Amino acid sequence: MKDLYLTVLHEPIYNALVGLYTFLWSDLGLAIIALTVIIRIILLPLSRKQIASQKEMQELQPQLKAIQQKHKGNREKIGREQMALYKEHGVNPAAGCLPIIVSLIVFITLYRVILELAKIQNFEVSTDDLYGFIPHTEKIADTAFGFLSLAEPSYVLAVATAVLVYYQIKMMQSKNDIEKEEKTEKESKKNKDGDEQPDFATIMQKQMLVIIPVMTLGIGVYFPAGLTLYVFTTTLFTIGQQWFVMNQK
Repeated sequence: MKDLYLTVLHEPIYNALVGLYTFLWSDLGLAIIALTVIIRIILLPLSRKQIASQKEMQELQPQLKAIQQKHKGNREKIGREQMALYKEHGVNPAAGCLPIIVSLIVFITLYRVILELAKIQNFEVSTDDLYGFIPHTEKIADTAFGFLSLAEPSYVLAVATAVLVYYQIKMMQSKNDIEKEEKTEKESKKNKDGDEQPDFATIMQKQMLVIIPVMTLGIGVYFPAGLTLYVFTTTLFTIGQQWFVMNQK
């Protein structure tokens, strides 16, 4: 299993990073950005399907809420009707899981590659790990764009990435759903019995807006800046892709 991981993921990413470094004016930052774009293009069919599924789920929210109100307290009936609604519209609620898993595996692999270069090899390239067609370079400079050390955490880049992640999640939330949620909360305050409460999906959306950016910030202040740069570029690419998919008729 370890040999399969090295052959399929670790070695290709390691060689791609070194090859792009030698091609892009010996700048590791540009190499990471280029590698990120290449990875995102490869994963484009999966991620596009994920975003489209999220868009479809948002469009079904009014009907899902209607089902919840109609069968309030009957979870079994709500579950059956919601699954029937998903089937009727050809929506798979779990469609977003595979792209997330694949992205996480690539993220961990790139982390190990950067860690191996920085901590184990001291940014010296091992010829034993290179493919024959990859130009050989003895040592990789860990500075990107002439000023950013990719071997150490960057607090500025960490904050910028967390803000970008927040914006990306915010894009996926329907403006109408937010307005409905605010209206429901106001009505709940007026309701003496307090029966009206935001639905579970709305609560999760609000929590995601806080939890994921905070986790991203934690990664940025703890891990090497090279990894944060990958997350930053990935998020920027995803924002552009989301805008395109969400604005398609």
